[in-house]
Amino acid sequence: MLEFKEQVAIVTGAGQGIGLEIARQLAEQGASVLLNDLDKELTEKAVELIGSEGGRCIAYSGDAAQVDFVRKMVNEAVNVFGKLTIIIANAGITTFGDFFDYTPESLQQLLDLNLRGSFFLTQAAARQMRIQGTGGRVLLMSSVTGHQAHQFLAAYGMTKAALEMLAKSLVIELSPYGITINAVAPGATMTERTAEDAEYEKTWGRITPIGRPATVRDIAHAALFLVSPKAGHITGQSLVVDGGWTAVSPSPYER
Repeated sequence: MLEFKEQVAIVTGAGQGIGLEIARQLAEQGASVLLNDLDKELTEKAVELIGSEGGRCIAYSGDAAQVDFVRKMVNEAVNVFGKLTIIIANAGITTFGDFFDYTPESLQQLLDLNLRGSFFLTQAAARQMRIQGTGGRVLLMSSVTGHQAHQFLAAYGMTKAALEMLAKSLVIELSPYGITINAVAPGATMTERTAEDAEYEKTWGRITPIGRPATVRDIAHAALFLVSPKAGHITGQSLVVDGGWTAVSPSPYER
């Protein structure tokens, strides 16, 4: 069933990992997708992959932390596909660091992409959805570190908690236009980046109640539900997808 037929989506940070899988599933279910990533080569390969699977997808590489860029990206989606109905602000970075040594430069980098970029992408998309007058879906990508303390991730967790508060706050301003806004908070997830750690799957499998870290498909399934017609009465919420880790919260550094 093409649940997203005639829908138009932007997915940022989608050259690989969770973002790519979300874009793939949207296209597979009938959506037209503008796929963004900072890395041009990754962007083009991702679009080629989705196209080979029969999906309708275009590439739009660039820095989703830049306000002018995200506004142009929204305009591009509308120019190519005629409208915009779904936005998934997946682009983000993770920086580890001891609080006592954390630098202003590292914090600014986090704030620029995780918060500034997501905020103004949401603003640009919501403005377009308001003009269209037919509602829409906004999804922000949070993290379990926005719910539970995690060593060396104080700054990162702060940005993710802020995104969840943004989703809650914007219910007031977006609901009158039929626009829902929610967040997904993934736990440990197997991606190209985490797979570089040979112990990652074993470590997180040991401390996750369900016995394994998430796959990108697990996270994408949750994301697609929140931007689907089935979730039309859900807004301002954060859905944790972590195999139960936040219920018990053991540290990966403990033995």
